[in-house]
Amino acid sequence: MAIEPYGIGGVEVKTDAFEAFADIPQNRVLLAEKLTKDPPVKPEIVTGLTDIESVFEHFGPEVEMEFETEEGMLRRETLRFGGLEDFGVKGITAQSPYLNELDWKQQQYHKMIRQLKTNKLLKQALANKDTKDALIRSLQALVAELKATQ
Repeated sequence: MAIEPYGIGGVEVKTDAFEAFADIPQNRVLLAEKLTKDPPVKPEIVTGLTDIESVFEHFGPEVEMEFETEEGMLRRETLRFGGLEDFGVKGITAQSPYLNELDWKQQQYHKMIRQLKTNKLLKQALANKDTKDALIRSLQALVAELKATQ
């Protein structure tokens, strides 16, 4: 007679190694907390929300953000969350014009850094003091011209 390793009523359920989350059975309760910035005046019991999407749809979480610009001014934006993907960097950046602008600037700076690291002619021009000064003067003149046309 073999000895059962799980005890009374134990059933082994094999899970795949890549499975990160298991579905919640229908006879269980899903509690979601703090999806609104203000606490409710009177707590309510919400039933019938069977998945994450319906929870987000029902509560419509959003947050008012204040960003400080490079000039030191405050910029207010409202971020809304319709799913878990909205909490990631891409989800937050996609709905914020200010963060979109910062992301674009960061990409441009990375392109400039790549050019500075790989462009041999530019490296040679920056290595010589006279050509470096001439390049700086021409860039300053270009910036002044761009500011004048705005």
